[in-house]
Amino acid sequence: MTVAIDRATGKRRGERDPRPGPGGRLKQAYQKHWYAYAMIAPVAIVIGVLVLYPLAYGFYLTLTDADSLNTARTIGVNEIEATYKFIGLDNYADILWGPTAYDRFWSHFLWTIAWTALCVALHYFIGLGLALLLNREFRGRTLYRMILVLPWAVPTFVTVFGWRFMLADGGVVNAALDALHLPSPLWLEDTFWQRFAAIMVNTWCGVPFMMLSLLGGLQSIDSSLYEAAEMDGADAWQRFRYVTLPGLRSVSSTVVLLGVIWTFNQFAIIFLLFGDTAPDAQILVTWAYYLGFGQQPRDFAQSAAYGILLLAVLIVFTSFYRRWLSRNDEQLAI
Repeated sequence: MTVAIDRATGKRRGERDPRPGPGGRLKQAYQKHWYAYAMIAPVAIVIGVLVLYPLAYGFYLTLTDADSLNTARTIGVNEIEATYKFIGLDNYADILWGPTAYDRFWSHFLWTIAWTALCVALHYFIGLGLALLLNREFRGRTLYRMILVLPWAVPTFVTVFGWRFMLADGGVVNAALDALHLPSPLWLEDTFWQRFAAIMVNTWCGVPFMMLSLLGGLQSIDSSLYEAAEMDGADAWQRFRYVTLPGLRSVSSTVVLLGVIWTFNQFAIIFLLFGDTAPDAQILVTWAYYLGFGQQPRDFAQSAAYGILLLAVLIVFTSFYRRWLSRNDEQLAI
């Protein structure tokens, strides 16, 4: 008896494929891992409700001309229906290339980039210096660690309000400068000093996190590497360059990425320190809040468009940053 063989598949004609189709594979995966799906279902639902839905709705608002005058609202017993309309990408075009694009977006964007770069650099280098000091054995090291962690342990709004009182015209800072016969800047009024004060306060709040993270990285470096380098005649700088920095590479890449994301979106410090009294010191996230909630009429569509642009900038930065780290790791491996 002859059996017909299909040349394309190498199987007998009429024979059923034992492999399940896409639907069958999904069913088998569900039957095998149903418990895992049941465990992650509540988390997936919460993320969908608290993150994905607001993000999708916010993106939809960017494609409309929604503001406080044409959205649905209730006044007394009267319910007013929404009258905003779909306008496509006009909000993005107006923000990026409109007649007031520089004053409304690009000036704040450039200041946000400078603010992020300066703050993260100060966080990292000051935190690294303190971590190197606290990694040494000396009396009272635990007490110093506790004191240096306090700015991070205290709630942000308490810290910022404390700095705001100290930087006011009659505050402690200007009183100390007057006692030393030094000029007392207008910390909360002049644009340059507003920006300087914002960077100073954010540095105060952000250094402890960097210090603790880098201190943990330092303590994870094998001490035998330092002993081997010292036996080979390496001085302190060479041990720091060729042992400490490579040993901190993974920790540094993570904390720098987190620092950039947090600082780029650092709303609390700018808002609590200045409110809406410092238009030139506003970063993009606080400017977006001002457009949506700090002016009349409140421009919900433009505010949401700023949020989407912020998200896009961070996604692009993170992608290039991770690719750059991977490329450097490959070069080091070679």
